[in-house]
Order: sequence, then C-alpha cells, then structure tokens
Amino acid sequence: MVAWIALDAIRGHKPSAMGAAIGAVVGLVAITPCAGWVTAGQSIFIALFITVCCNMAVAWKGYSNLLDDALDVFPTHGLGGIIGTVLTGIFAYDFFARNDPDMISRGEFFWNHILVLGMVFVYTFVMSYGLYWLTDKIIPMRVSGWNERVGLDSSQHGEEYGYESAPGLPTESDWFKGVEEN
Repeated sequence: MVAWIALDAIRGHKPSAMGAAIGAVVGLVAITPCAGWVTAGQSIFIALFITVCCNMAVAWKGYSNLLDDALDVFPTHGLGGIIGTVLTGIFAYDFFARNDPDMISRGEFFWNHILVLGMVFVYTFVMSYGLYWLTDKIIPMRVSGWNERVGLDSSQHGEEYGYESAPGLPTESDWFKGVEEN
C-alpha cells in the first residue's frame, strides 16, 4: 500500500484512499500464490516488486487505448497473480525441498509453475470464450449499429442528457434489431 502511494506521488498524482486500497489489494494478490511458503523477507520483496510492476501497468493502460478495462482488473489482479506465480516458482523451492532436496530440482520446480501458469491461461481463455459465446447466443452482447448511432442513453434507456438529441425513441422492433441488420 505504501509503495503504491509512493509510486503515485513520484508520478505526480495526489495520494488518495483509492490508491491506498488498490495498493493493499495488489499486495494481497502478490503474496497469495506463495503465502506460507516463503520467508518474511521474500514476501516483502515479492509484494514490492509486484506493486511496482502493477503500478506501471496501470499507468501504461491509462496512456493507451488497447485495453478496455475500466476497473484495472488485469493490470492489478491478472499481472499480480502471474508474477506472483512465477516468483513462487523461484522462492518456494526451499520450503518444498527442505526434507528431500533430491525429490525435484530447482529448475523442474520453476518450470512446473510456468507449465501450470500456461494451463491456467488456456483454461481461462477457453472458458471465458465459451461463456461469452453462450451469453451472446442468449442475449446479444453488442448493441446494433442503430443503437450506437442514436446513443445508448436514448436507445437503451429512453433518456436524453444535455445537448444529446435522438432522432426518435426506438420502437419495439428496433429493440430486437441485430448487429447485421444495421
């Protein structure tokens, strides 16, 4: 939390309660993959390292238009979990191999973590895509071109704000127009 606030201050942002909360969550995400398996010093290093990485990712995301992530979920939880898992493969070996160091080598232990990380990527992509596809079949996830041109406030909610004016509220048949029809 302190590292996140300090990094925000270094970049010229005013320290805030929101930044403190995000920093606390990132610290927890950072240590979760290896909680109980690393020393106190290693956990502090992991939390600081991941906080710096996640803070830079949030700052980069703010300057680019490549990602649509309003809540900064991937730069904080996603990246924090990925780096935390990799660092677990580096630091947790001593815990697992303390009774039988010949059981697994340090390299095998690390690559097992990378393999599991890859499996999580594939599983997450396949399940997310499948659920998105299923939801899109039940309820279209994208509004029609007509709705976008009119504006979502007017077309979806029947409301107008300020200078916005719609060419007319949608009829019942307009609500069910598909993307292909517009």
